[in-house]
Amino acid sequence: MTSEAWTTQPVTAERFDDFADVINPNRRSTHCWCLSHRLRAKDIDELGDGSRESAARALAARPGGFGVITYRDELPVGWCHVAPRSDIPRLVASKLIRPVDDLPVWSIICVVVRSGHRRQGVTAQLIEGAVAHAAAHGAPAVETYPVDPAGRMDLTMAFVGTRAMFERQGFEVVGQTDAVASKMPRLVMRRMIA
Repeated sequence: MTSEAWTTQPVTAERFDDFADVINPNRRSTHCWCLSHRLRAKDIDELGDGSRESAARALAARPGGFGVITYRDELPVGWCHVAPRSDIPRLVASKLIRPVDDLPVWSIICVVVRSGHRRQGVTAQLIEGAVAHAAAHGAPAVETYPVDPAGRMDLTMAFVGTRAMFERQGFEVVGQTDAVASKMPRLVMRRMIA
């Protein structure tokens, strides 16, 4: 029996195709490319030819990128958008997901596990990698805004994440937002970085 090798790396221009293989394997131009919370339409136009893929490529080329990819045995299997909250314009401007204090947190706003690899431990590796990436860049804490479903969650909302998913990774509830997803309130959960 061989052991699996897990690694998590920041998205870069060189790793862009790995990122795309996780979130948009068919390269549909109408796909969100995990930009819907990150950029406004005018920002997408300013970053390239107006396409979401082009804007995502431009973000990946920036120092620090805009998230991390988890690999299992060198195959990209997960994506997490993690960045300083202050770098996410939709969060900065949000009247529904307001900061709970003045701590300059990093925020996780999207978690995607590649089709065919769900329920295999990818999420735990991905979140740990995202927290480590934020810590390496000086983040004092990482926040996320999941839902707390009473039963099984609608898989179309999987990118939001659940309270239980983040609790298993050491996050604690520090507030509740005024935002909802699938009629469920979104929480504010935080993991402090020592």
